[in-house]
Amino acid sequence: MTTSATEQKTVNSASTASHAPDTIEPVTGLILSGGGARAAYQVGVLAGIADLLPVGAKNPFPVIVGTSAGAINAVKLASGAAQFRTAIHELTDFWQGFRSHQVLRSDWVGVIRQAARFFGRSLLGIGRKQIPVALLNSSPLRDLLTERLNLAGIDEAIEARHLRAVAVTAFGYESGQAVTFYQGKGTIDSWLRHRRVGLPTKLTVDHLLASSAIPLLFAPVKLEHEYFGDGAVRQSAPISPALHLGANRVLVVGVSGNPRGLGANTPVQRAVSGAQPSLAQIGGHMLNSTFIDSLESDIELLERLNLLSRMLPDPHQPSPQVSEQPTPAQSLAPVEVLVISPSQPIDEIAARHRRELPPALRTFLRGPGATKTSGAGVLSYLLFESGYCSELIELGRRDAMAQKEQLMRFLRLGEH
Repeated sequence: MTTSATEQKTVNSASTASHAPDTIEPVTGLILSGGGARAAYQVGVLAGIADLLPVGAKNPFPVIVGTSAGAINAVKLASGAAQFRTAIHELTDFWQGFRSHQVLRSDWVGVIRQAARFFGRSLLGIGRKQIPVALLNSSPLRDLLTERLNLAGIDEAIEARHLRAVAVTAFGYESGQAVTFYQGKGTIDSWLRHRRVGLPTKLTVDHLLASSAIPLLFAPVKLEHEYFGDGAVRQSAPISPALHLGANRVLVVGVSGNPRGLGANTPVQRAVSGAQPSLAQIGGHMLNSTFIDSLESDIELLERLNLLSRMLPDPHQPSPQVSEQPTPAQSLAPVEVLVISPSQPIDEIAARHRRELPPALRTFLRGPGATKTSGAGVLSYLLFESGYCSELIELGRRDAMAQKEQLMRFLRLGEH
């Protein structure tokens, strides 16, 4: 689905109203949203894009922004920006070879011990309460990322001009702010908005662990003097960081599994059974609200702003009725957006692969109802197994190919 969108950017020099649209150098940003194991879908979309690129093509995304598990994909791409197709192949192998024990403790001892610690410390107040505890132990993920990521490649890519900036977002539990940590050219200014902050830094594995720490499921991670969790929490404007980093057109790869584009006259259909929701079903909707709703709302807002910008007089054309100093409304700058999201419900895919879970983790999730079809929303975020991830990758590749013409135009492939 191809759309046009705008954001009112009075401080971002990437698309100020003082320049005509045709004189602005196009800078393409890539937005990789969060979603635990759902992020495997993004890899499929990127693999489809890699297939469209000519051999030896440079990185088509100078600005890469990731949140939650999307942050891992973003940093992997950024660190391999000098060899984009190779980086995509490595990322595909990375996700296709996933097993739950590489991300979290999924053995009986690990699951039972972590659950006991969570209930003892967090609910009963037993032990050292100052140490944050979560339902699942994600310590294996640190070792995996340390082993598989070459973070030094980010500086190399920036120095070679294959990359402008890469950013990951995490949520500060004490400040209540969505903090975007970015690594890029020294000329990129930090920013401060309502509950949104952009800070330059040298990205580390800790930033990725913090950005992907799903609330209650994975423990917060301490960065500097504050504990951080999943960046999707209270991230009201997921597209904004890419624009602050200089992008004026973005590719958004979502993980909602709820295809957009229903017309205003589409009949409302609500299939309900009247059954009482399970704990997993409630949790699934809460996770969807955290990871998905803000992105879709941000896209919708940008589309409306873009519609408004088309209705306004051209600020570059002289008019006696327009003052020399453009108003904020006249400073709306168009941002071309291409959105790719799953064409099939991811929950249903997860339900088909629920038996791939290790026995201890499957038993742990059975009680809340996560192993049932109705509660597969939670499962879709935690099913780090090759069969499930591989099917999501294939779905992403097919969805990318279904929008081949749009992608070719958006990436300006085939132009001479």
